[in-house]
Amino acid sequence: MGTTDTKQSRNGTSVLKLAILLVVLTFLAYIPALSSGFVWDDDAHVTDSRALRTVCGLATIWTNPGATHQYYPLVHTSFWIDYHLWGLNPFGYHLVNVMLQALNAVLLWQLLEQLGIPGAWLAATVFAIHPVHVESVAWISERKNVLSGAFYLLSLLAFLRFCPLETSPPPERRRWGFYWLALAFFGCAMLSKTVTCTLPVSILLLTWWKRGRITVRDLWPLLPFFAVGVALGLTTVWVETVYTGARGAEWSFTLFDRVLIAGRALWFYAAKLVWPVNLTFIYPRWTIDARQLWQWLFPASAALAMVALWRWQRRIGRGPAAAVAFFIVTLGPALGFFNVYPMRYSFVADHFQYLASIGLICAMVAAGTTVIRTRSLRMVAAAVVVAALALLTWRQGQIYRSPETLWRDTLAKNPGCWMAHNNLSAVLTEKGELRESIWHCEQTLRLNPNCAEPHNSLGLALARQGKPEDAIGQFEQALQIKPDYAEPHGNLGDVLAQLGRVPEAIAHYEKALRLRPDLAVAHCNLGNVLMQVNRVSEAVAHYEQALRIDPDYAAAHVNLGAALAKLGKTDDAIRHYKEALRIKPGYAEAHVNLGNALLTQGKAQDAMAHYEEALRINPDYAEAHMNFGNALLTQGKVQGAIGHYEESLRIKPDYPQAHDNLGIALAQSGRVPEAMQHWEQALKLKPDDVEAHCNLGNALREQGQIPQAIEQYEQALKLRPDLIAAKDALAQLRNHQ
Repeated sequence: MGTTDTKQSRNGTSVLKLAILLVVLTFLAYIPALSSGFVWDDDAHVTDSRALRTVCGLATIWTNPGATHQYYPLVHTSFWIDYHLWGLNPFGYHLVNVMLQALNAVLLWQLLEQLGIPGAWLAATVFAIHPVHVESVAWISERKNVLSGAFYLLSLLAFLRFCPLETSPPPERRRWGFYWLALAFFGCAMLSKTVTCTLPVSILLLTWWKRGRITVRDLWPLLPFFAVGVALGLTTVWVETVYTGARGAEWSFTLFDRVLIAGRALWFYAAKLVWPVNLTFIYPRWTIDARQLWQWLFPASAALAMVALWRWQRRIGRGPAAAVAFFIVTLGPALGFFNVYPMRYSFVADHFQYLASIGLICAMVAAGTTVIRTRSLRMVAAAVVVAALALLTWRQGQIYRSPETLWRDTLAKNPGCWMAHNNLSAVLTEKGELRESIWHCEQTLRLNPNCAEPHNSLGLALARQGKPEDAIGQFEQALQIKPDYAEPHGNLGDVLAQLGRVPEAIAHYEKALRLRPDLAVAHCNLGNVLMQVNRVSEAVAHYEQALRIDPDYAAAHVNLGAALAKLGKTDDAIRHYKEALRIKPGYAEAHVNLGNALLTQGKAQDAMAHYEEALRINPDYAEAHMNFGNALLTQGKVQGAIGHYEESLRIKPDYPQAHDNLGIALAQSGRVPEAMQHWEQALKLKPDDVEAHCNLGNALREQGQIPQAIEQYEQALKLRPDLIAAKDALAQLRNHQ
């Protein structure tokens, strides 16, 4: 091997070692993020997205812009792959995000080396572990940033192979294979996030920086890039407006207002890069007023800074002006000139400057590398910077552990964030911490009185607290503010159904489904109400529709099974119960229903195994004890049945069916007076209990209390005129009289 080959080998080894170190540093900084869960918007992108479930869903991701939360088909395709690799385990999704961040850091390093920027590896490391990027990496929904960033950097690297900027003028013979590769990568970047539409402008900025001018030969290869960028960029604007809902009073700003937003945002983002403290998931939303002169200082000073950099280029070179221009241009789509949904809550967000930050990071690192001339001092300064940033990133990654940690951190830093109060209240309601949940709802309404969402959240908390009438008032208030809000209709249906106001409940479920036909929970709950009024076939249709929307909806499988069992389709019912248990193995209700179905088929031992499993999962499950008692009774194990019936009533004293069945078991064991007491108690709780009337009538007849027995049989026949046993018994007693 020659000397040149040896040097190349050493250089290759050095590059590999530095690349590995860069990847390792990235993973170390993001260890807390790897153990995080799903947070805000991850339901729309992943956990509730039915498009991820099937092969047909993959086609829908590409062909139907409204099928996913945002039309970024490559991002949702990556989620589709994730789902089929590890289901809904958040670790896999976080792992992919961190891997993409590490890849982007390596790609950026190679790009900066190719451009000859001082401190290229350090700049890439700062980019990899800067805490301002935690939101893009630790938040699963922001896969669009790290994925689009990878394609953006690959496109730029390929374009520079097609047209090296060090050659001035551009080379006569260009390598067109790299050009088409660059265009393909750019298309992929745009299909991941359209903020990357600024790439062709960035290429022109790099060209000006390297060559001092831009010619027609520089422009024309970029025309297809501009065409793709404009087309897909306008598509995103349309999707944000039509499907995401970025329209209305909260987005109605004049051009002057938008200039003020943009100027202030530029300085905000620059400040967070220089001093990344108090990073917040939702920053306070500024009050924009063009009549206040101090607000004009932001855009005016930004413009003056650019003029100064332009004027000083002979002294300091074109690099600083190009870096700042890259920062501004790449931030352009997120500066407030176009409506994006997050502007409802704040005009700025850390993830908006993911790619734009490269400009200022490179400028700062290059300046530091140039100013600090001593190599050892540079290494010490670099180590301090990297350690500080890694520590801040580690800490920032911890807030994404769960929705609760995210919203509590947001409120600690931004107490006036009504959206965080509202979302935290939903989390607390789900946990059963209703008092604190209601307080957060009230705070939300204090901060934003004309918002429908907190009324809906407050209604849910009040319903869980056992105040249905108050809950109804909140749901109605939400609908008064926002009549096309589907969720309050569904929630109203739930509360009205609990109150026995079935026709009203059905009407609200139907309204919810007219507004949102894909609301699986409304289909399922409407099916439950229809079951109450014995409209079983209609209930089956709604359960089946819920499962078409969400095939992994375990409760819909259980409820459909119960409806099919009522129609006598026991085998089909068993199939759905088993599917529910495949989806959710610890689903006690599914075990009980499956046990009931098996019991009707005479498989008492199999049924009891499922009742035992249900009670292992939930020892205080009254229905499981009651049905276990039924199974034991069919086996002639009367004392065991009595024990389970008594345990069921200990847990749920007002359970009429358990009183009725305990009476049967007690009567079989010769304890008739006790049995009669339980039948009487069953009738107090449920006066229309036909079986209790008949059982009590039989006991009274055996004890010679004929008038009282006749009264019980007559009551049973009023409820069920076709009850032959009661008719025969009544006829015999009347003949006897």
